Amino acid sequence: KQLQSVPSLEIVAHRIIWSLPLLLVIIWFRKSFPALREILRDRRTGLFLLLSSSLLAANWLIYVWAVTSNHIIAASLGYFVSPLLIVFLGMIALKEKFTRGQWVAVGIAGLGVSVLAVEAWQTLWISMALAGSWSLYSLIRKLLPAGPMVGLAVETGLLFPVALGYFLWLTISVQGTGFGQSWSIDALLAGGAIMTAAPLLLFTSAVQRVPLTILGPLQYLAPSLQFVIGVFIYSEPLTISHMICFGLIWFSLAIFSFETFWGKASKQQTAT
Repeated sequence: KQLQSVPSLEIVAHRIIWSLPLLLVIIWFRKSFPALREILRDRRTGLFLLLSSSLLAANWLIYVWAVTSNHIIAASLGYFVSPLLIVFLGMIALKEKFTRGQWVAVGIAGLGVSVLAVEAWQTLWISMALAGSWSLYSLIRKLLPAGPMVGLAVETGLLFPVALGYFLWLTISVQGTGFGQSWSIDALLAGGAIMTAAPLLLFTSAVQRVPLTILGPLQYLAPSLQFVIGVFIYSEPLTISHMICFGLIWFSLAIFSFETFWGKASKQQTAT
């Protein structure tokens, strides 16, 4: 939000340009270059990572544009919808199963999103594009053998030539680049590498360790924070449908969490 003077595409380019060196340094310290070389030799995995990197870049671009264009609530709706899609993809592609209580929780969350979508239909494309790109990215990363660090490094490396070429073109063009405007802008653009890499590394780690039926609903935490920031910090309009949606989704989270952990506790008692 503090980079509204910089075009969204350039912000995304900087996220890519600065993230790759950071990831390579981390891989070097962790001595993971053999795993990186192994992934690069696997053509099938490389093709899927090319697809996942494209989805990731699209997701970044739409999200950055939405935030800088005063559509934070629309962006939060997209990330409210994506856990539902992730759960659906987990059921279809990975044959993950739901309990009756989990079905009820997802139904309540879907109802909340539907209430908000009716009033926010003008910006619904933002929400659905974010939800679709992130859900498909999650599924691909779930299926790939690439580790979180190595996979993200390959994805960023695939995007790096395009990002660097765009930045160089801006540098020599009449339009110019936002980089160099001020030390604060430069720091935010370069610091985006940490804010990009850290959450994605944690997320891709979780994707490979946690069932999507559990990981999906947990992702309501991020859009809830986005929603609060959009309303209370940047004063985006808050309607009755927003409040209904917010309440229903948190209610569904409470049901889902209780059902999930109660089910685990029951299984442990049965096993003992």
